[in-house]
Amino acid sequence: MAGGGPISQDWEPVVIRKKAPSSAAKKDEKAVNAARRAGAEIETIKKSNAGSNKAASSSTSLNTRKLDDETENLAHERVPTELRKNIMQARMDKKFTQAQLGQLINEKPQVIQEYESGKAIPNQQIITKLERVLGVKLRGKK
Repeated sequence: MAGGGPISQDWEPVVIRKKAPSSAAKKDEKAVNAARRAGAEIETIKKSNAGSNKAASSSTSLNTRKLDDETENLAHERVPTELRKNIMQARMDKKFTQAQLGQLINEKPQVIQEYESGKAIPNQQIITKLERVLGVKLRGKK
């Protein structure tokens, strides 16, 4: 070994392939472990439903963040106080009970009770029936 300069040998293996490994081969457990042993960089991505027992179609996680971030309080429209009082007054003037008025408009007595207590969600068809049976205009100008 006289002369020249320092001689070194390259002991790194050379791999010759006809084509790059497919994505399925890259995800293979053996290939991942071999890459780890070789010190290669491995990217891992956590899938959103991985390891869960839920079907993809029943996933509700898509809008969960939007719903959590939503700060607006949403509520159904309720019967206005003025309409409640008008219904009660007109019913009393005609001397109807809630049950009788409900029967006349083909609705349950509970519907009349909900309208007079303000718990009902206003339905224009029911209000129209009430106006016709009671003979008064319950709604103001809209």
